[in-house]
Amino acid sequence: MFAVTRFRATEADVPGLLADATTLLGLLRQRPGFRDGQLGRSTDEPGLLALWTAWDGVGAYRRALSASEVKIAGAPVWLHAVDEPGAYLTD
Repeated sequence: MFAVTRFRATEADVPGLLADATTLLGLLRQRPGFRDGQLGRSTDEPGLLALWTAWDGVGAYRRALSASEVKIAGAPVWLHAVDEPGAYLTD
């Protein structure tokens, strides 16, 4: 499975969001079941970013998000999250 979370931030908030999201991605990489992930910034909208991650399964993904260090590091990142479905199963 993979997950995509998009974030909207003001231009002034983007540097901090990039730094916080990079820290978060580093912690997610350490969680069991993590396969791959990337953080990107839209080429058309400077304040739109996306975090893409791939996991062994939905259980690994949910357990990773439940880890206390991920919750703490993710708090300033999730504030900018676009409220939309983000987890997808692959065939």
